[in-house]
Amino acid sequence: MNEVKPINKNAPNSGYHRNTIPPHDPTLTEVLPGTPTGEYMRRFWHPICMVEELTDVPRYLVILGEELVAFKDGSGAVGVLHAHCIHRGASLEYGMIQEHGIMCSYHGFKFDVDGTCLEVPMPTGEEAEGCRMAANLCQGAYKAIEKHGLVFAYMGPPEEEPPFPEWEGDFTCHPDDKLVPFSNVQTCNWLQVQDNAADQFHHTPLHTTALIPGHEQGTTFGEAGANAYLVRPDLQFFPVHGGKSMAWTSSRRVDDDYMFIRINHQITPNVSFHSYLFEDGKKSKHFSRVHMHRWTVPIDNTTCKMIGWRGIGPNIDPRDVGNEDLIGYEKIDFLEGQCGMRRPERATFGPGELPPVPDHHRYRNAYVDAQHAPGDYEITASQRSIAVHALESPMKFDGGVYLSRKQLRDAVSGDNEDASPEAWKKWLEEVNGKPNTYCSGNVLAIPKCASPEEEVERRRDVAKRCIAAITESDNLPKSERAAFVKQKMVEIEQHYAN
Repeated sequence: MNEVKPINKNAPNSGYHRNTIPPHDPTLTEVLPGTPTGEYMRRFWHPICMVEELTDVPRYLVILGEELVAFKDGSGAVGVLHAHCIHRGASLEYGMIQEHGIMCSYHGFKFDVDGTCLEVPMPTGEEAEGCRMAANLCQGAYKAIEKHGLVFAYMGPPEEEPPFPEWEGDFTCHPDDKLVPFSNVQTCNWLQVQDNAADQFHHTPLHTTALIPGHEQGTTFGEAGANAYLVRPDLQFFPVHGGKSMAWTSSRRVDDDYMFIRINHQITPNVSFHSYLFEDGKKSKHFSRVHMHRWTVPIDNTTCKMIGWRGIGPNIDPRDVGNEDLIGYEKIDFLEGQCGMRRPERATFGPGELPPVPDHHRYRNAYVDAQHAPGDYEITASQRSIAVHALESPMKFDGGVYLSRKQLRDAVSGDNEDASPEAWKKWLEEVNGKPNTYCSGNVLAIPKCASPEEEVERRRDVAKRCIAAITESDNLPKSERAAFVKQKMVEIEQHYAN
């Protein structure tokens, strides 16, 4: 008999043995009603659109696979309703906004922002019957609020509604700074966009491609990627808050005198806090706060929104690199030239406006530009519409991605009771809706070690000490917490100076 040789899928020219694509992970990626992650996500508040998208006509949206309309009525109240009228199914995107609520344009049924039926139109003399019918009808609706230019909705069971999480009170924004909203559609599954936030090794190869000769493109990440971000980071990942979230440290030696310790915070199921994006690491900085607060909100299983706030002002951005004019609807300043809205004409059309007739020559040029200097949008969307985890080959620096996925899986499955919706609700109630975030940017005056081995050990030890300091401060009042952590950072510097 002929001997059957084992198949080596890693041998050269072995594409034939790897041409079958396994299915995606439905538990973590699918979010429609009734799915495990979809049901889990519905127990949290999510931003669904920007306030500027609410004009004099209803805004049609799809969130978590549900067709919705959002609007602001004449009294200023915000409504988020199921799109299809409960009478005959006409879409309320064509409804008429009223002083209170919205009227379906098909037969005149009126609904308040909470879905209460305000009026069932009836012929003259039969108004009483219409009132009786209205009392027994209610349009599907979700509770909605406005915060800093974003509209948030809670899409879970009303009896399980958690407090709205105002992290550290008003989103850790200094009084002299401000939060600027943004919203960008991503043409892929939500999880690979969220994974990208936990993958911090990509900064050096991806966000500095525009600095490579022959690949120059206009992008402010060329500025952000200068100096400190050109150095490949040493990464560590820490489960915090009972496994509800993950803090990760990105440690770089800026020069022989300073070490840059960046701490970001990724929170189950879809929140991430990002410290200062434009750090040059040239002088000491202790406990610099949140520069970007971001949600990855699923539209459906193959599309999502990257939506949140960017901090603008002298305290969060002392180098004054950020550009408020490039932050908003389908644009973001630090990825200008490296996002899905790469074409200038797409970056400027606003809510309710249509893009111009495509110029195929410009489309081709935009595609070639993306190939020369790709960004987060191109990379995440290119992983397939839903990434196939079974085909991945994990490396050590991917630890944040896999820890974040494990935290989500444990939360969704119930294996981590501390991350259950019930536990989240209880915790938010205990902290008055103002939990603390680990997010911070730190530049510490710590001298370089004599050997590479000692330097690696020092980077990791410094990062652990920073995480320990923030953990120790977690139960302090906000008025005392920042000063406590900054003092700890000074003590870390003094420890190594001695």
